[in-house]
Amino acid sequence: MWNPPKYLVVETAVLPEVFSKVIYAKELLENGETHNISHAAKMAGISRSAIYKYRDSVFPYVREMSGKVVSIYVLLRDRPGMLSGLIAELYRNGVNILTINQNIPVDGLAAVSISISLDATSTSDMELVNALKKLEGVVEARRLAGH
Repeated sequence: MWNPPKYLVVETAVLPEVFSKVIYAKELLENGETHNISHAAKMAGISRSAIYKYRDSVFPYVREMSGKVVSIYVLLRDRPGMLSGLIAELYRNGVNILTINQNIPVDGLAAVSISISLDATSTSDMELVNALKKLEGVVEARRLAGH
């Protein structure tokens, strides 16, 4: 039985326009042009529900993965082993950790900033962020920057 690939590279011209608009809305939020999903949706010309429906599934194609440095923000619950579990997940995904900065917990939550280096054999940055979101104790995970 044939198993379709998990990810495809598809030219945007053959996709429904909503996918490109979701990526645009995500960029508006990531770049700080707006901090409100409703406003980003309005600026992109789509509904908020479209952003919520597709935001974790639609990503722009990044041609160069070799030597890519990415910064990730993770908000963890303040429990023993949360940071070590996060580091273990990064190891499982084959990334090289460059820096980790964990802030003092406030209201039971600790913010963690991580800079990593990805190579051609590593998981993509968006796959990695999605894997981190699924970890127990992770409240939020998002890609901050990459170059």
